[in-house]
Amino acid sequence: MRRWALIAMILVPLAVLYVSLFVGRFTVPAADVARILASRLWPIARDWPASAETIVLQIRLPRAILAMFVGAGLSVSGAAFQGMFRNPLVSPDILGVSAASGFGAALALLLSRGAFALELVAFLFGILGVGLTYLLARTYRSTPVLMLVLSGVIVAAFFSALLSGAKYLADPDSKLPAITYWLLGSLNGSSMQTLKLVLPPIILGGAGLMLVRWPLNILSMGDEEARSLGVSTDRLKGIIIVCTTLITAAAVSVCGIVGWVGLVIPHLARMWVGPDHRALLPAACSIGATYLLLIDDVARTASASEIPLGILTAIVGAPFFAYLLRKTQGGWQ
Repeated sequence: MRRWALIAMILVPLAVLYVSLFVGRFTVPAADVARILASRLWPIARDWPASAETIVLQIRLPRAILAMFVGAGLSVSGAAFQGMFRNPLVSPDILGVSAASGFGAALALLLSRGAFALELVAFLFGILGVGLTYLLARTYRSTPVLMLVLSGVIVAAFFSALLSGAKYLADPDSKLPAITYWLLGSLNGSSMQTLKLVLPPIILGGAGLMLVRWPLNILSMGDEEARSLGVSTDRLKGIIIVCTTLITAAAVSVCGIVGWVGLVIPHLARMWVGPDHRALLPAACSIGATYLLLIDDVARTASASEIPLGILTAIVGAPFFAYLLRKTQGGWQ
C-alpha cells in the first residue's frame, strides 16, 4: 500500500470527525470546538458558552464516534464476507443477524424495556440468529458456502416473520411507530454509555478480521485451493463469521438496520486499493467510517426533523451500485 493512501485513510476520517463537531442546528465555531477538545488535555481558559461544551462533548462527539465505528465495522464485515463467499452481492446481514436483531429490538420495545435492555436483547438475538444459521449449515462436519447462504435465508425469513408478528401485535399509537422508526436506523440515542457497550465488540471483531487478512486472500480463491495451501477453511470461516457477527449485532443493536453500507463500501475500497484484503480491509474501514459520518451529518441537518439513516444510505447506495454494475458489467474481480 502506498504511503499517501495510508495517510489518507487516517487523516480523512479524522478531518470529517472534526467538521461534524461544529456542524448542526446549533452552530459552534470551529475554533471553539478545537479549544473545547484541547481543554480535555491541557488547562485552557474557558471563554466559550457552557452550552457549546455540552453539545460538543456530550451530544455530537459520542454520536460522531459511534457513526465512525458502525460505518467502519459494517464496511469491513461486508468486505470480509464478499471475500469469503466469493460473491460481490453479499452484505453483513447475509446470515440473518439483522433480521434477528430487529426482532429482538421489536420484542424489547413491545415489552416497554429501556434503552439498555433494548440494545442487549437486540445484540443477543443477533448472535442467536447467526448461531442458528451456522448450526443449520453444518453438514458432514463442514460448512459449505451454499449451505451457509441458504441457511441464512431461512433464518432471516423466520425472524422477519416474527418481526412482522411483533409489529402486528404492537399498539398502533405508541409501540408500532417506535418499532418502525428504530428499524429505519438512527444514531439519535448515542451517548458515552452507549459507546462503552458497543465499541468493545466492534473493536474485537474488527481486530479479528484484520488478523486474518492474508488467509482471507487464500480463502477467496476457493475452498479446495485454500486446503491445498494448508488453510483450515472451516476454522477460518468460523473466525470470520464470529467477528462479523459481533460487529453487525453490536451495530444493529444500537442504531437499527442500516443497509447498503456493508454492500457498497467494499466495492468502493476495491476500486481504490485493489482486491488484496491486506489493503482492502483497512481501506473499507476508513471509507466506511467517513461515509456513515457524512450520512449522519446530512441526516441531522438536512431537515427540521432527523432523517433515518436507512433512508439516506439506500438513496445514496442504490444509484451508486447501479452505476458500478453498468461500469463493471459484472466483472467484479
